[in-house]
Amino acid sequence: MEDLSYYTDKLADWVIHFGPKLVLALLVLWIGFKIVHKVVTATDRALTRAKLGQDIRPFLISLTNILLKVVVIFIAATIIGIKSTGLVALLAAAGFGVGMALQGALGNFAAGIIVLIFKPYKIGDWVEIQEKFGQVETIQIFHTAITTPGKKRLIIPNGLVISGTITNYSSMGMIRMEMEVSIPYSADFPEVKRILMDVLQKNPLIKKEPTPEVGILEFDSHSIKVTVRPYVEPDDYWKVFFTTNEGIKAAFHDHDIKVAYSEGVEYGDIGK
Repeated sequence: MEDLSYYTDKLADWVIHFGPKLVLALLVLWIGFKIVHKVVTATDRALTRAKLGQDIRPFLISLTNILLKVVVIFIAATIIGIKSTGLVALLAAAGFGVGMALQGALGNFAAGIIVLIFKPYKIGDWVEIQEKFGQVETIQIFHTAITTPGKKRLIIPNGLVISGTITNYSSMGMIRMEMEVSIPYSADFPEVKRILMDVLQKNPLIKKEPTPEVGILEFDSHSIKVTVRPYVEPDDYWKVFFTTNEGIKAAFHDHDIKVAYSEGVEYGDIGK
């Protein structure tokens, strides 16, 4: 009976001492979470009005919700009597450990935020990232996915995206193709240029403005390298590339223009 009386007294003392603090802490949690919900809802509406991207808005809302709730729990724990210095030290140690374990992922995460906010490209754009050319399929927090003309899906970490040069071909509404044609030194270049320009003008997918460019690129040991530079819509790039090559081959055959070779024979007909 004495032991029971002792523990009963201890329990009563604990209730008298911690009861009001516990009730107050629970009240703070209840009211605090209500306030957090309202703040998060208002933030979501504000971000929606600001037309922030669908990829980043849910993340920012979730992050805001978590941070505010951590603050509320921190306040409630302090009311109960848990020392704030201990909580801060515990959170700092946990944050440091997680940060070290996820160092690379956090770098890609931060880079993803930059990409989503500053928008150097958007879904559907034709881009060149890390020397990889393709169309942007998705933009995520940690990576960007692009689809190459050969239908390969490339996943590029956002840390690599912002660490190099990003070439956005769709931002200008057109892309300049870079094609090369080899002709022998005996060929009449003005005539070759006229033929090439005629091929380009007959292709309806090639833009008339800016005017396509045809010029001598360099003088090789066996041939003259001619560059052909038409402007096209990014989505038409490969279709124009193949049809233009076919048109050049047919035009050279029709006008008996030879093509230089580097192995043994100086030049010859490329055939129909």
